[in-house]
Amino acid sequence: MRKIDKIILHCTATPKGREVTVADVTAWHKERGFRTIGYHYLVYLDGTVVRGRREEEIGAHCLGQNAGSIGVCYVGGLDSRGKPKDTRTAAQRVALRNLVEGLQRRYPHATLHGHNEFAAKACPCFKISDL
Repeated sequence: MRKIDKIILHCTATPKGREVTVADVTAWHKERGFRTIGYHYLVYLDGTVVRGRREEEIGAHCLGQNAGSIGVCYVGGLDSRGKPKDTRTAAQRVALRNLVEGLQRRYPHATLHGHNEFAAKACPCFKISDL
């Protein structure tokens, strides 16, 4: 089993309300040369949490941080003009909070981070303290 010391939150960087599936993200990541989806979990607009990579597998979601982290991504993150914005639906907020709490129980020493802490990006487009 991998030693997990970080949970890193992401967004798909897609406009508010646009439906995106694990299959979509997998295709985008394969186009970039990844073997499969880089995230371990994806949270849909309706709050459904879908598994991407298995937790036992190293992700491909945050350069330099993948070996010891779990990547969690929610659908959205941009306003209608393509600018970074917290677009989480009420259902996504609840689902993300529940997912992160469950991961923190399984990995009690893991710290919580936004992708923007490790890369020059707005992702996940909200303050981690606002989870």
